[in-house]
Amino acid sequence: MGLINIASAGVKLIMVGGKGGVGKTTCAASIALKIAMEGKRVLVISSDPTPSLSDIFEVAVGDKESRIHKQYELYGLEVSSEIVLKRWKERFGPEIYEVVSSFASVDYDFVDYIGTAPGIEEEYMLNFIMELVEGNAYDVVVWDTAPAGHTLRLLKLPDLFLTHMEAATKFYMNVYSHFEKLKNTLKLKDSKRTLLEIIASWEALAERIVDFIRNREAVKYLVVTIPEALGVRLTERMIRELEENHLTVQNIIINNVVKDGDCEFHRVRRKMQEHYIQLIQTMYSQKNITLLYLSPYEIKGLDKIAEAAEKLFQ
Repeated sequence: MGLINIASAGVKLIMVGGKGGVGKTTCAASIALKIAMEGKRVLVISSDPTPSLSDIFEVAVGDKESRIHKQYELYGLEVSSEIVLKRWKERFGPEIYEVVSSFASVDYDFVDYIGTAPGIEEEYMLNFIMELVEGNAYDVVVWDTAPAGHTLRLLKLPDLFLTHMEAATKFYMNVYSHFEKLKNTLKLKDSKRTLLEIIASWEALAERIVDFIRNREAVKYLVVTIPEALGVRLTERMIRELEENHLTVQNIIINNVVKDGDCEFHRVRRKMQEHYIQLIQTMYSQKNITLLYLSPYEIKGLDKIAEAAEKLFQ
């Protein structure tokens, strides 16, 4: 059975996840090309630390949105940690500096230090994706995510961030009167916005991100795996953690499946794979499971990607 509901009306973001080396980029590229071939304007993004969109499409894809296909409106973007941090500093740096410098003598470089705090990159990556989707420059955004552990941490972050913000707000309320007395005593300069106001704006942003990633009509989650023990275990963990965070996976792609055992090696491997395929089908009988058979050649270049797309959606 081919992919279902992954590109239905109203879908704005398709997230492709899984452990490293299972073919996420191949599947993301194939899905993006297929949707573009149907007449939609599509952006495929990679946030993998070692992005390979350029390799698989055989065109230059960098940190600026660039067109991949001459005939169809398919665009690509490879997002690095450096780009995410740069955008975060542009968005939040001035207000952070405004507040901190109102009661402490610090250089603007202090913003760089804050930007290295755990979770900042992941939080703003989600905000970056959300702004791309809500900007409506593209009909659909296909996100080739980083390997499973990084993606799970990223998707959990808004809830953790909200918890942290609640604690920060309580702490700030407790010391607020002390800061006011200190400001009067030391004649510190006024800030146009209080730290409490900035915390509230960050909290509102985190809530918006939570609502965005849990929108089941607009955001679809797809997991790619392979029919081997480690692939099954990591898929089970990923789907469980996604669904514990109210993020529903509807489609699973089992990649690198041996179709015909025409030699002893492939017969043995096919028999091994059948066990894990049946296991996945039993565990996730309510989900749509698609088999992508092992290809004798590399899937790279637009023609090969288009062939893979047809197999995924048939």
